[in-house]
Amino acid sequence: MTQPATASSCTLSPHPHSAAHVSSLLGVALVSAAALLWGTTGTVQSLGAGGLSPFWVGAAQLAVASVFFVLVLAVSRKRIAGQSLPLLPTPSRMGLKLGWFVIAAAGVAGYSISFYAGVKLAGVAVGTAVAIGSSPIWAGLIQALVLRTPLSGLWWLGTAVSVGGGVAMVLSKGGAATGDISWFGLLLCLLAGLSYASYALVNKRLVAHAPTQVVNFYVFTGAAILAVPAALLLAGVPVMNASSLLVVVYLGLVVSGVAYVLFSNGLRGISGPTGVTLTLIEPVAAFLLAVWAVGEHQPLVSWLGLLAVLLGLIVVIRAELLAARTEAAG
Repeated sequence: MTQPATASSCTLSPHPHSAAHVSSLLGVALVSAAALLWGTTGTVQSLGAGGLSPFWVGAAQLAVASVFFVLVLAVSRKRIAGQSLPLLPTPSRMGLKLGWFVIAAAGVAGYSISFYAGVKLAGVAVGTAVAIGSSPIWAGLIQALVLRTPLSGLWWLGTAVSVGGGVAMVLSKGGAATGDISWFGLLLCLLAGLSYASYALVNKRLVAHAPTQVVNFYVFTGAAILAVPAALLLAGVPVMNASSLLVVVYLGLVVSGVAYVLFSNGLRGISGPTGVTLTLIEPVAAFLLAVWAVGEHQPLVSWLGLLAVLLGLIVVIRAELLAARTEAAG
């Protein structure tokens, strides 16, 4: 009888279907595709979820995503390291610590709850800029200070340009005056950025040692378990109509389900901080949808911000490919 992997294998013995088998360029493409799907969130919500509390939009989305990953598990049983594992192996059976899953689930749930609460207090423009703009910075700092693997100056340059462009795109739409901004709301938006960055970095470790469908099931089920009671406390019992139900199902299946399948697999080929920075494609997609699908007219500053985001991402991708090449040569 084969013995289950030990907990130490989480850091010493990567799963064979890990980053070595997925090129950095493919990782960039998968994460970028996920960000494009995330960019549809605002447009879809504006078309049909107006009557549902944003807290419940996030919580119900996570619950639907959990069901989605149950279905994914049912049709994609995998073998890990030559062992025929059950449909849903426990973290210890995979050689992973339960705490990593808890952190990742808390990151997803924390982002959903703190983002919506922060935006409600600080205003949509300012709150979104702080949450989205801070995520790559948090990821870079965690990578350098906690994981002790600092990123290159080229990566920081590209990230700074992209973050600046993303902030310009969001703030150009207008927002609350400085005196009206809630500092507690800003702190919540910073917490949202930190939560997402933490999730991405931990998820990077998890998917390097276990099938993505198993990781996503545990993470999103845990996130739903955390988010649903929080939504009940913050917004009471939800009242859904047909349109809001359709929106939640779309967000759960596509924006959380399909998108996070792409994101998790993409993380196998690129670093966690680069994955977080590439999510700045999300406001670009939302911007273009607002122009083409909704017919919004955007100021010049927004277009210049979009250009800055794209230029910065090109630099970040270049830094990622150089790092991968250096690692392979070493």
